Amino acid sequence: MRNQVVRRLTCNAIVAALYFVLTWASAPIAFEGIQVRISEFLLLLCFFNKDYIGGVTIGTLLANLMSPMLPWDLIFGTLATLIAAVGIAFFPRYLLPAAFIPAIVNGFIVGAELHIILELPFWINVGLVAAGEVIAVVGLGYSLMMILKRYPKFMELIGANQNLDCKW
Repeated sequence: MRNQVVRRLTCNAIVAALYFVLTWASAPIAFEGIQVRISEFLLLLCFFNKDYIGGVTIGTLLANLMSPMLPWDLIFGTLATLIAAVGIAFFPRYLLPAAFIPAIVNGFIVGAELHIILELPFWINVGLVAAGEVIAVVGLGYSLMMILKRYPKFMELIGANQNLDCKW
């Protein structure tokens, strides 16, 4: 039992660190208008194991410490990731529709944030943020997860315990 708790904490710490490092490495395109946070593909881990909600949320919180939109991105960007992660974690069987959840959630929350703080056009920001999420989560993440889920060792490594028979 104790080993399972340590493993879950360790896996979440690794995911949070990976999210932070990937966001930091892609910082020029990870913040403001059209933002393509490559690290957002990690949200799809929540589809296979709800435990990763914590890891991606903490990773987002840490990554948002680099945001030029402090403190707003720290609050609303992290909240958007938490909502998207929970939505993905509880989406049954179909990975592709689940992959669009971050585009919708981040599009509206972060788009509204940019609109209010920077006084940029609301619908343009919603569209640009959503487009960046589609590139990172649907384009990169979905493709990667569909390949990796075929490997039992990968599924074992991430501790997959749900949606093991997922469809597209």
